[in-house]
Amino acid sequence: MVLDKEGIKNIIPQRDPFLMIDEVEEYIPGESAVAYKHVSEDEYYFKGHFPGNPIMPGVLIVESLAQTGAVAILSMEENKGKNALFGGIDKIRFKKQVIPGDVLKLEVKIIKRKGPIGIGEAIATVDGKVAAKGELTFAVV
Repeated sequence: MVLDKEGIKNIIPQRDPFLMIDEVEEYIPGESAVAYKHVSEDEYYFKGHFPGNPIMPGVLIVESLAQTGAVAILSMEENKGKNALFGGIDKIRFKKQVIPGDVLKLEVKIIKRKGPIGIGEAIATVDGKVAAKGELTFAVV
């Protein structure tokens, strides 16, 4: 299953300028999702992070991963129309700077679910090199 931005908006509630994924390559409802963020020099945050040395903020890489995981969780029939909120961010490590022109591959695998709470194993890569990885806890509301 491939989703463009409109397809993504049919699943998750985020909108521009805070919709942080451009396309979803594949997803299995309740299990996993693989998405991409095409990092453009026109991104609003590059104006101040950092002038002359643009670097995508780590927190926005994590948000991109969270939105990818939200596609997996909110595409489940029982979660349609709901939202997935952060419940925790654990073991996040940043390994590589993400800069304009990079294509950020975002992969989230749901490793635990109990009721409305779950944990996703998340990894962001650029050209096969790890940019960030860790675990994201979510709550479906």
